[in-house]
Amino acid sequence: MLSDPLFIIAAIACLGVLFILMLGIGSFGKGGEFNRKNSNKLMRWRIYAQAAAVALIILFVFVRRMGGQ
Repeated sequence: MLSDPLFIIAAIACLGVLFILMLGIGSFGKGGEFNRKNSNKLMRWRIYAQAAAVALIILFVFVRRMGGQ
């Protein structure tokens, strides 16, 4: 399973979501000019990345159930 390219891509997408989320939370906690300018943008990016990650996970499960490697 760890050598499955689709699994690796889905895992990287999940890590990307985590990175964006941590960046957004850190920015929000610190406040300042960066937060005022970018907080909404970061959370939008998180939503898009999260949607992509969920779609990749669903695709991975679908392919594995259909007998794919």
